[in-house]
Amino acid sequence: MSLKQRICPSILAADFTKLGEECEAVLAAGADWLHVDVMDGHFVPNITIGIPVVRALRARLPDAFLDVHLMISDPDQFAEEFIKAGADLISFHPETSFHPHGLIQRIKTAGAKACLSINPGTPISCLDYLGDDLDMILVMSVNPGFGGQSFIPSALEKISKIRKRFPSVDIQVDGGIKVENIAKVKEAGANVFVAGSAIYKSEDYRVTIEQMLDQVR
Repeated sequence: MSLKQRICPSILAADFTKLGEECEAVLAAGADWLHVDVMDGHFVPNITIGIPVVRALRARLPDAFLDVHLMISDPDQFAEEFIKAGADLISFHPETSFHPHGLIQRIKTAGAKACLSINPGTPISCLDYLGDDLDMILVMSVNPGFGGQSFIPSALEKISKIRKRFPSVDIQVDGGIKVENIAKVKEAGANVFVAGSAIYKSEDYRVTIEQMLDQVR
């Protein structure tokens, strides 16, 4: 099975004073999904955006795929509200859910795709009874909480092991992805790539996205 290679700019690195225009710009430049990092200042040491921003993005960009990453301490309470606001996919961390299998089922019942996010220090054994029910697995290649961090090399081994166990599931990688290392990440087994600073801090979004796609094709 051939999995589509996708580039997903993280809006965390965008200019928030013109967020709508920034999202439109990366989509026009060839981005596949918009990656929306939701942080609560509790599970991670930062506070970003929430349900009203997702709702506003959905209203402005009705056809965009909104990939919402919940770095929050209570996804059981909020996941369905984010889906109602317009999220197409919900990622959550196994450490944060009392009933992760149940949450996966609720996400799907609400009409979104379900993804489990695995931190650098989280063992992949968390997938033992969950992986077959997921639409995507997110491997964090930095510790969550801030943009602009450097890629953690041990993530490559984790990606490779997950790909061997789950050959047909999308594997997303988030953290420190750039033109110079995206090929190695793809070779390890990933096919969905989150890039924030590498795209939004570049001079030309289209050129950067095309360079990334050239590296993974």
